[in-house]
Amino acid sequence: MNILVTGGAGFIGRWVVKRLLEEGHDVVAFDNLSNGSLKNIEEFKSNSNFKFIKGDIQDEKLLDDVFKSKFDIIYHLAASINVQDSIDDPKTTFYNDTLGTFNVLERAKWQMFGKNSRMDGEEWIIADEEKTHPCKVVFMSTCMVFDKCDKEEGIDELHPTKPVSPYGASKIGAENLVISYYLSYKLPTVVIRPFNTYGPHQKTGGEGGVVAIFIKNALDNKDINIYGTGEQTRDLLYVKDCARFVTMAGFESKVDGEIVNAGTGRDVTINELAKIISGGRVKINHIKHIHPQAEIMKLKCNSLKAKAVLGWSPEYTLESGIKETEEWIR
Repeated sequence: MNILVTGGAGFIGRWVVKRLLEEGHDVVAFDNLSNGSLKNIEEFKSNSNFKFIKGDIQDEKLLDDVFKSKFDIIYHLAASINVQDSIDDPKTTFYNDTLGTFNVLERAKWQMFGKNSRMDGEEWIIADEEKTHPCKVVFMSTCMVFDKCDKEEGIDELHPTKPVSPYGASKIGAENLVISYYLSYKLPTVVIRPFNTYGPHQKTGGEGGVVAIFIKNALDNKDINIYGTGEQTRDLLYVKDCARFVTMAGFESKVDGEIVNAGTGRDVTINELAKIISGGRVKINHIKHIHPQAEIMKLKCNSLKAKAVLGWSPEYTLESGIKETEEWIR
């Protein structure tokens, strides 16, 4: 298939690209490199099935040019993903995550039905059959859309949403657009909500994930600093499991028009995580939270739907994922 991955040079995006290339597909990675990196996709340069385009999902003219190629699946991962940044600068996050998603959806709709086509009731009146090509949009959302949940069985797809940050709110806005394009236009779409993902190629600095930051500090013999009490929990999904989930969602029509979670079903406190990663190598401190109002105290995923519909379940334990990540960072 011919596949577009927006955000394809990002942490999760590069693993999705890698998996698709290994399956023999033609892959275009589209990324403005604001968060992604050319280093992430360097190994794909010599692959004749791979193409990289530097660009922004808010650049509508460039998107028009990109969509001159007809795509079978669009994995839309491009986004502003930093919760703290979204509180300090909500406009950038909203424009990237909500309006950027609208731009992608519109071009997918035009590709599928023709830009000059129109709807008559529930049926499309196709203006030019030769300019149409069926495609599917897989939208990467986040577990940060959910309301708090203390249920031991974890958060399923029917759990209420109540974002505590403009990042989560922007993603909900985009989710609703994605589902509306399925219901209004019969464009095949799916919303996926992977929980906290970690692994090789994740940034180890201030913009990185908690696992990568903790590991880097432990290796550099620096203190591990925890925001707040450290009693907040996270369901940590290894990136290879995440990428497998993302790609599978694109090939399974049973999830069209649906929302699907992915996680391990095990949540760990940040205090416990710090101890696992530190292994007694460095000191662990608690520091004042930057934006405590954006903290979700318990995140634990119920991914029974992914198992039932996609046949997906995680293959990596937290310990094995941390081991591989540390080897890569080292």
